Amino acid sequence: MIEDTDPSAPTVDYDSPWKEAVEHHFQDFLAFYFPEAHTGVDWTRGHRFLDQELAQAVQDAALGRRYVDKLAAVHRHQGIKDWVYIHIEIQGGHDNTFAKRMFTYNDRLFDRYDRPIGSLAVLADDSRTWRPDSYSYEVFGCRHGFAYPLVKLVDYAPRLEALLEDHNPFALVTAAHLLTRQTRGDVTQRYAAKWRLARLLYERDWDRQRIIDLFAVIDWMMRLPAELEAQLWQALTTLERNKHMRYVTSVERIGYARGHQEGLAEGRRVEAIALVRKQLARRLGELPPVLDRRLEDLSVDEVEALSEALLDFSAIGDLEQWLAQP
Repeated sequence: MIEDTDPSAPTVDYDSPWKEAVEHHFQDFLAFYFPEAHTGVDWTRGHRFLDQELAQAVQDAALGRRYVDKLAAVHRHQGIKDWVYIHIEIQGGHDNTFAKRMFTYNDRLFDRYDRPIGSLAVLADDSRTWRPDSYSYEVFGCRHGFAYPLVKLVDYAPRLEALLEDHNPFALVTAAHLLTRQTRGDVTQRYAAKWRLARLLYERDWDRQRIIDLFAVIDWMMRLPAELEAQLWQALTTLERNKHMRYVTSVERIGYARGHQEGLAEGRRVEAIALVRKQLARRLGELPPVLDRRLEDLSVDEVEALSEALLDFSAIGDLEQWLAQP
């Protein structure tokens, strides 16, 4: 989760694997980064994500450079029946407008739902001093202020080894972020760190989906040159064979691995198609097989065009019409 020019730098911001990790493991996310919020939620009564509603509420607000924004409706304890809302921002780089954006989003969401909004921020930038945890203004005796809990991933650096032993999945995600920063410009060390994290995934008593989700985040952060990626896939294949399990290198990763073997350009196309599939599934639900197969024939430019067009889709028919265009 760093900005640099080496092959390992992440190439996707907003639709990163962070999004799925937070959504699939929301309780763990809050427990690790925001324990007070986690304690205040009644998890027995369920929760739901409202990303489309969030997009509608803040669609004309400046986005900045972020990795994730999420909105979840949750119940509190003490017999309170109404939903309250948790808004999460994971910010990938320094942005002087960040605090104002948090203020704006909180205000618009409160106006939309007329319910309390808990705004939480995770900063994944490299600065140790940038900590925008409030926004306020005063005019003509009128004071308006907003403060919110803030987590800086760089603050966890002294606890790296403890993170690697912690069984909360976001401890491992945080460790991956720190190791990505530490190995910037050194692909040999980057490979060793990525392989260590991958082995840890298999040593935990975690279900298949959790392993896939977390490896997706680690893989996205810790990019390697093609030859080292191929070496890593071979090592993972051997590890899975020895442990009699097929997780990371199973069907979800075949397209990616084949892309490296056949050329980086094809690899990018395969990754882009996988990403647009996920975007379509979130917006339209499961795709009919005939439409899903047609995605395989799209070029990189066509996939990019579809990723923009699908923001306006509301039904399967919209996708059919788009694919029917000459």
